[in-house]
Amino acid sequence: MTDIKDSFEKAVAASKELPSKPDNETLLHLYSLYKQATEGDINADNKPGMFDFVAAAKYNAWLQIKGVTADDAMGQYIALVEQLQVK
Repeated sequence: MTDIKDSFEKAVAASKELPSKPDNETLLHLYSLYKQATEGDINADNKPGMFDFVAAAKYNAWLQIKGVTADDAMGQYIALVEQLQVK
């Protein structure tokens, strides 16, 4: 396992034990970085229905970072979790 993947897995575990719950925008950013790191670009054909607001927010957050490499997404995720641990 590479160092970035090991650090990413530790950050994923740490994200579940943050000192306080992040705001919704930050949670969406964490979600989108996680999905990009683990699955790659979003499949634009699976757009949620217009009344599924939570799924639509997640879809849009992930779509905004389309094209980011898995390693970059992992690095951004790690940095964000580290920042949230300090707050």
